[in-house]
Amino acid sequence: MLVILGKLFGSADRVKVIRLFLLNQNAAFSAADVASRSKVSAAVTKKEIKSLAESGLIKKTRSGEWEFNTQFPLIESLKNLVVSAESIRSDDVLRRFKNAGRIKLLVVAGVFIQNEDSRADILLVGDNLKRPVIDRNIRQLEAEIGKELRYSILETEEFKYRTSVYDKFIHDVLDFPHVRLIDRLTQ
Repeated sequence: MLVILGKLFGSADRVKVIRLFLLNQNAAFSAADVASRSKVSAAVTKKEIKSLAESGLIKKTRSGEWEFNTQFPLIESLKNLVVSAESIRSDDVLRRFKNAGRIKLLVVAGVFIQNEDSRADILLVGDNLKRPVIDRNIRQLEAEIGKELRYSILETEEFKYRTSVYDKFIHDVLDFPHVRLIDRLTQ
């Protein structure tokens, strides 16, 4: 999806920067923050910020940072197009975590299903989990989505224990809307 949107909007980098501002409407960012969080080079970031400011999507704050212009006339239309549920597909999330260890449960919620009330965006449960691989892929997803993800990584035994004692966090994630991309716990 990022490739298609990139072609429509001129580049995938522009889509990443737009998502960052759309999903963080109450935050202001320096150009360096935008580059870092979007995983876009400083030169490209500068060009994209200039273009988005000219379009009226973002504006400069008194402190010199950039923020989303809440008066932009096409907010909802743009959000529906750029931040849709299809923007990060399930098979892409699965592909990213296939080398992260023996995954028993992979749940996506929150930003992945357009539900801002979710306690977590990703719940990953398994054995011999490779934290560096998981962390790297989480950072890449955050850059593509444009929002910091709320996630939890648990070993299988800890997850089973927390489920058995009716841990509030676990039940909040599993009792509310979510999608199970992998579920090898019930088999």
